[in-house]
Amino acid sequence: MCGIAGLIDLSFRSSNEELQDSATRMADTLRHRGPDDEGVWSDAECGIALGFRRLAILDLSAAGQQPMSSTCGRYTIAFNGEIYNFRALRRELEHLGTRFRGHSDTEVLLEGISWWGLQATLKRVNGMFAFALWDHQNHELQLARDRIGEKPLYFGRVGPVFLFGSELKAVRAYPGFQGTINRQALSLYFRYNCIPAPFSIYDTISKLPPATVLTLKATGPDAKSTLAAYWSAEEAALRGVREPFDGPESEALQALEAELRASIALRMEADVPLGAFISGGIDSSTVVALMQAESRHRVRTFSIGFHSASYDESKQASAVAAHLGTEHTGLTVTARASLEVIPRLAGIYDEPFADSSQIPTYLVSRLARQQVTVCLSGDGGDELFGGYNRHVWVPGLWKRLKAFPESWRAAAGRFLDGLSPQSWEAVFSRLQPVLPGRFLPRHPADKMQKLAAIMRAASIDEMYLSLTSHWKDPTSLVIGAQEAESRSDRFALLSDPLHRMMALDTVTYLPDDVLVKVDRASMATSLEARLPLLDHRLFEFAWRLPLTMKMRNGQGKWLLRQVLKRYVPENMTSRPKMGFGIPLDQWLRGPLRDWAEVLLDENRLKVEGFLRPAPIRERWAEHLCGKRNWQHELWDVLMFQAWLETQ
Repeated sequence: MCGIAGLIDLSFRSSNEELQDSATRMADTLRHRGPDDEGVWSDAECGIALGFRRLAILDLSAAGQQPMSSTCGRYTIAFNGEIYNFRALRRELEHLGTRFRGHSDTEVLLEGISWWGLQATLKRVNGMFAFALWDHQNHELQLARDRIGEKPLYFGRVGPVFLFGSELKAVRAYPGFQGTINRQALSLYFRYNCIPAPFSIYDTISKLPPATVLTLKATGPDAKSTLAAYWSAEEAALRGVREPFDGPESEALQALEAELRASIALRMEADVPLGAFISGGIDSSTVVALMQAESRHRVRTFSIGFHSASYDESKQASAVAAHLGTEHTGLTVTARASLEVIPRLAGIYDEPFADSSQIPTYLVSRLARQQVTVCLSGDGGDELFGGYNRHVWVPGLWKRLKAFPESWRAAAGRFLDGLSPQSWEAVFSRLQPVLPGRFLPRHPADKMQKLAAIMRAASIDEMYLSLTSHWKDPTSLVIGAQEAESRSDRFALLSDPLHRMMALDTVTYLPDDVLVKVDRASMATSLEARLPLLDHRLFEFAWRLPLTMKMRNGQGKWLLRQVLKRYVPENMTSRPKMGFGIPLDQWLRGPLRDWAEVLLDENRLKVEGFLRPAPIRERWAEHLCGKRNWQHELWDVLMFQAWLETQ
């Protein structure tokens, strides 16, 4: 895993020394992504410079150094990521007569492009990546990103200079960069707690969308870039629904396990120590179980826990690890250790990002990095196999609610909204002896608060939007912002609302939130995270599975659970879904209160001129007195304020 950065001066006025100085300065901000080596290459005649930081994973020798040029001399590349099927591609290329200098996947990718062309090669590769490719023959820069969006890439302009980098900090390091905050992007941030591609927090900088190639010909200051997709998650999902798996469940189970084993085996390829995250849930337990089955040695696993029982997954993780026989390391994190991470978050994420599980993700990455350089993770299973709570209960709830008049639902929502968190906790505490466990949610007050909001929805798509929105009306908060268009029409051809929810989660929440969180948190500790559940072949197979093989008996991930049952007793992983949370609501009333008070100061908000103080101060007061739990909305504001403080 690595960090890349670079530029094209389309005025062609920069010397080689100036180009290399700029590219080096940009790449140096990415040292955490690549602490093992560095490199820079430039061509003043074309105005191009590529910078690189290396985290050595495959071919630790000098033959893996970058930027790297092809044998034919036509291409030079700066590559971040892993091509998992590079050995198979190498054999094909050797059969065609290619002679390799080293053993890296980067060289295989480069020689593949030389033989087959960029688009054809991208369709052959299985990996996670973001790279910059310079075509010396056509004087053309091409930027590419992996299918699902595991690896990041930003791009934009400062005058006649086109810039790109793995993180925003690399782009900001270019001399003369001045970023203006994009208020539409800020509005999106407050709705989704992250900034979705192609937006960034700056109005002149964009994120390259997943499965996309950007092409820029170095023809002069007016040169325009173009975007072209080489794969489509939307098309894969629609094709899977149109052409479903029609064999018996036993065959589907065998096929799913085979796809999982193949994906995990590919991602165990490394010349450095390898491990896995484990939470004790379905996804990570499945990955670790099959990983251990593929390994001749005990797999090293890592988990963290909290003293608060409502957020602690460590006991389940340890039990699963013990059953599988892994070499397990667990850590119970104190509130103090978690709070010490918070001042670093703005620097780690570069732009406002408010998924609070960013804190435990960073902590478990830091723990793992003490022993390994690569870690497999179970992210992606919820999106592919229907694992989020909203997948399980929203369709059935909507069927019942739509029978009632909208005015009645709105009144019921207001009633539910009127009870304090303490009242809901008391109600469910009294119900505990008489209700089955699956009807007793963790954090019931939060669940009832969400239920109150969705009671007002006029359609199931509005219900989904409400559940995936933090601030329901961001324009009431962000001064001068316009509401972004709804994303629900991207999958209008999917008639089943559950399919629509899962598809939207896959192309929005997954790349814009989950994968950003995992990438930045792991790379901040120089740890490479690999996600076998996001192999594109597994993705395409999962979308062919009928919903009856995903949702059954009030649970998601049915077929995935059947795979796991072959390795781990069901009772070890049958607990309700927990997520990867922290007791943020308590911390905001306790150890974080003074820090939050400074950032939420009314006069400060007025002077900054981005946010209206009134709704923020109202929620802050209600949260402090326990009337409502506004932890997510307040964390959105706090993470923006903390980021703004660093600008």
